[in-house]
Amino acid sequence: MQELNREQIIPQPIEEEMRSSFIDYAMSVIVSRALPDVRDGMKPVHRRIVYAMLREGLLSNRPFSKSAGVVGEVLKKYHPHGDAAVYDTMVRLAQDWNMRYPLVDGQGNFGSVDGDPAAAYRYTEARLSAIAETLLTDIDKDTVDFQPNFDGKVQEPVVLPAAFPHLLVNGSAGIAVGMATNIPPHNLVEVIDACCHLIRNPEASIPDLMKHMKGPDFPTGGYIYGREGIHDMYKTGRGKIILRARMRTEQLKGGREAIIVTEIPYQVNKARLIEDIAKLVRDKKITGLSDLRDESDRDGMRIVMELKKGEMAQVIINQLYKHTQLQTTFGAIMLALVNGRPRYLTLDRMLRYYIEHRREVIIRRTQFDLEKAEKRLHIVEGLRIAVDHIDEVIRIIRGSSDTEEARAKLMDVFELSEIQANAILEMPLRRLTGLEREKLEAERNELVALITELRAILNDEHKVYDVVHDELRAVQKKFGDERRTEILESSADLSIEDLIAEERMVITITNSGYIKRTAADLYRRQRRGGRGMRGAVAKEEDWIEHLFIGTTHNYILFFTNRGKAYWLKVYSIPEGGKAAKGRPIVNLLELEKDEEIKAMIPVAVFDDQHYLLMATRNGQIVKNRLSDYNNPRKVGIKAIKVADDDELISVKLTSGDNEILLATHAGMAVRFHEEKVRPMGRFTSGVKGITLAPGDEVVGMVAATSESSILTVCEHGYGKRTTISEYRQTNRGGKGVINIRATERNGPVVGILQVLEDDQIIAITQQGVTIRYNVSDLREISRATQGVKLMNLDDGDKVASIARIEKEDEDENGGDEENGELENGEGENGGAETGGEE
Repeated sequence: MQELNREQIIPQPIEEEMRSSFIDYAMSVIVSRALPDVRDGMKPVHRRIVYAMLREGLLSNRPFSKSAGVVGEVLKKYHPHGDAAVYDTMVRLAQDWNMRYPLVDGQGNFGSVDGDPAAAYRYTEARLSAIAETLLTDIDKDTVDFQPNFDGKVQEPVVLPAAFPHLLVNGSAGIAVGMATNIPPHNLVEVIDACCHLIRNPEASIPDLMKHMKGPDFPTGGYIYGREGIHDMYKTGRGKIILRARMRTEQLKGGREAIIVTEIPYQVNKARLIEDIAKLVRDKKITGLSDLRDESDRDGMRIVMELKKGEMAQVIINQLYKHTQLQTTFGAIMLALVNGRPRYLTLDRMLRYYIEHRREVIIRRTQFDLEKAEKRLHIVEGLRIAVDHIDEVIRIIRGSSDTEEARAKLMDVFELSEIQANAILEMPLRRLTGLEREKLEAERNELVALITELRAILNDEHKVYDVVHDELRAVQKKFGDERRTEILESSADLSIEDLIAEERMVITITNSGYIKRTAADLYRRQRRGGRGMRGAVAKEEDWIEHLFIGTTHNYILFFTNRGKAYWLKVYSIPEGGKAAKGRPIVNLLELEKDEEIKAMIPVAVFDDQHYLLMATRNGQIVKNRLSDYNNPRKVGIKAIKVADDDELISVKLTSGDNEILLATHAGMAVRFHEEKVRPMGRFTSGVKGITLAPGDEVVGMVAATSESSILTVCEHGYGKRTTISEYRQTNRGGKGVINIRATERNGPVVGILQVLEDDQIIAITQQGVTIRYNVSDLREISRATQGVKLMNLDDGDKVASIARIEKEDEDENGGDEENGELENGEGENGGAETGGEE
């Protein structure tokens, strides 16, 4: 017994065994399961499914067949794995939200974009789609290699002929061992255009190909933001592509709006997306939605989000992009098998590998057709000989004892091959008619022409590529469609103003801290002295304290009485009608306790050529470079150091060459050149701008130009316009000159503005009444006068604030190329008359 036991135990270190076994497993997963072949863009399971359906006769023009039969055929002959895996793969091939061009035509419940699973395979039916058949065209003409299946009983194709670049058209995704692929789908028309261009121009570069192939085209549509990720993917094989849903707004009854989502990013689960939005609303991360529902049906997707009254749709859209899968990133990895090895592929290499595959398919098919035609011509030539000598043929056959003798005599007498002799012996008598003889002659001529054509193709490489080109164009013509995914030039994180039209807005803030914006054209023009119209609702104890003009795309810099600066985009300020109250500014800015907004500046670009000049109630001034404020912070920054008994009252945007005018409550004013104040760092106390009389305070500041005039307005609706030259220039820190007679009739000064002849003025009272009129309606008068009536006031009402509107054809930002200020008249009530130089 010892001699019969030939078993040998070979010692093997476990490290080597693990290494060897894992490498074998990894290569099996990489080559035979997870990665697609660059030639037909298919993994083995996909290839086996479509090939099994072909062999079952489940073509696009045939009746549907039970999916269970397809799964069983695949398992039985080609893919010995789980039935669930095979069926799930087949289901995905039929889902038009996963496949740009589905390969399986499904009937029954094949799941949904909500993530619903397909019905069991005993309930559903399937057949090949028409475009899938083009992947299998000519597979029986020796165009591709075959290999034995897992048990060696049948043959299966190693690769499919693939009449179009399926890897790029439908994309692929898979996770192997230590590597993964994630190739996005593309538009068939564009991919074939790029292929044909490369065939005609073999040296074409990637930028040349991208003129034809714009980028991925996802079955669910939506947007691609930016081309950088597309360029990276095509040039290096890897790239990050940012996808966004397609949304629009609709007007509802009652002045409200709704956001409608019609397309979502690729591979986003719609039901889960809606759940995530609802959770954000519950958690109050998104507060502007009043209703959320899914109205999708067979006609298309439609997710409806109703907004609360007064909410901005664009702001909510931006929040949805930020917090939900309405914006996603597709990490593209162009990895595929090339000659059985995984390779990262650039766009040109991927197309070249496909074109080379089609070249080989065309050559093998042409060779197959040539051999078949030559064999048939050989037989036809024999039949023609027999027909031409039919009497002799009949005599030989009748005189032969058996078939073998007849075959031998025919071969000897007419010098025929055995194949020709057999064809003659099998020829039916009907071939002896005259018509049949003509058919033989016609067939011979056709075969001769075909053989000549096929040999010409095989002998000329250019003609092979011509065939590849023409067949690609035929597929393109038959199955091409429009692009679904729109590519936008801007990069990923687009600012929200890309969704918002730029328009002029009136921004108002009440004394109790309510803010709103209203379209400027809602304030109709009037002549001075009118009663005005209702501009905003204010409580008896509240009034409009600030009014400003800007565009939706401007930044608004907010400066508080305590010297802090905050940033806000105009479009993020809630919009309301003239009579709307607005929203508490504390909900938009993170103000500290006892902070009040004292100045607002619209800014387009934070550059080094402009300055911010700040003035306090006690006459201190500070000059900062505008670029010192180019880093917005939600919690604000310290702009100027303000004493406990002082506060910031005015901020102006200057060019560095402005005339500065400080005006006081009691009707005094000082004028000096801006160069008298040097730029300082942020959070300094500054220098003295004007020397105040006891009880007086600064109510406004103007950064004037030489061609402008100064408009001064008092509490009781009186004011005047005076040229800047009337105010003699002094050094900063002086007492100044009389600006206007602040008499009992006029009341104290509430604000000053620099104005031009073509400007318009908006004045607003504490009770919310506004008037808009042309500056040209107010003639210029001398400096030390009482002025004229600008507007009639109701009993107990007072002017609160004024603002200037430039003529429509001037620059929106105050006449400057990039930055500018539309003058704002700040001020407070109270104060005593003071004396000074006249």
